[in-house]
Amino acid sequence: MTTQGSSLRKACQLLRALSDPRNTRLTDLAQASGVDKASALRLLDTLAAEGLVSRDPATKAFSPGPEWLVLRAAALRRLDMRPLARPALIRLACAFEDTAILSVPSGWESVCTELRFGNFPIRANYLDIGSRRPLGVGAGSLALLAALPDDEIDAVLRCVAPALKRYPRLSTAALLRHVEATRERGYAVLLDVVVERMGGIAIALPGPDGYPLGALSIAALNERITEREAAMAKALRREADGIVANLGAIEASLPDRWPHRGTAARTGGATLSPADTP
Repeated sequence: MTTQGSSLRKACQLLRALSDPRNTRLTDLAQASGVDKASALRLLDTLAAEGLVSRDPATKAFSPGPEWLVLRAAALRRLDMRPLARPALIRLACAFEDTAILSVPSGWESVCTELRFGNFPIRANYLDIGSRRPLGVGAGSLALLAALPDDEIDAVLRCVAPALKRYPRLSTAALLRHVEATRERGYAVLLDVVVERMGGIAIALPGPDGYPLGALSIAALNERITEREAAMAKALRREADGIVANLGAIEASLPDRWPHRGTAARTGGATLSPADTP
C-alpha cells in the first residue's frame, strides 16, 4: 500500500473512532483507531484544517467538525424511505382495506413515492407514484407541513398560496388552522377538502433531528375514516414508530454528537408525540 493510501486509511480509522463520544482525547483516539499518537495528531490536525474535526482550545478535546455535519446531512437526504416503509404500507392496506401512502417532502411540495391498495372496492386515493401536491394539500402533505418549524411554515405558505387557488376549500388561513389541529392531536386528518367525500389520515416520520423525512397516510372515503379514526391513528403511530426506530439504527452508523433541532417534540412527530391513542 502506498504512503498516501496508508494515511487515508488511518484518517478513516480516526474518524470512525471519533464517532464514539467517549473518544475525545488524543490517547483515546489513537488507542481506538490503532494509529500511533504521533501519526494520529498529524492526521487530526490535517482533518481539522479541512473542517472534519474540531478541537477545543481549552480542553484540547477532539470532536466532529462542521464539514462532518454537512456529510451527515447529505447522507440522510439521500436515504430512500421506500424500503423502510413498504412493510408498513402493506400492513396498513391489509388491516384497513384502503390505500396506504408514503409521501416525502420536496421543497414546498410533497411527493407520493410509494403506495399500496387495499381490497375495498371504492378507492379513495387520488395520488399516483410521482404525484406532487403543495405542502398542506392532503393528509400526508399536511402532516409534513405541521412537522416543520414555524418559520419554515410561514415561508412555505407564501410559496404555496398561488397554487391553493386550485383548491377552493383551502387557504393559507385554513392551512394554519389544520396545522394547529394536527399538532394538538398528533396526527393529520383532512376530510372533504381536496376531493369531495374523500379524505385521509396521516402521521409524520421525523428524522434523527426531528425534521420530517416523510409521512404515512391512509386515504379512504370520509365515513371509513371517521368510523375508525382511533384505530387508524393508533396503527399509523405504531408503524411510524417502527420506521423511526429503523432510522435510528441507520443514524447510529453516523456521527451522533450534533445539536438536534428537536422539532418533533413540538410538532407531534412519531417518536415524541402524545400517547398512542388519539
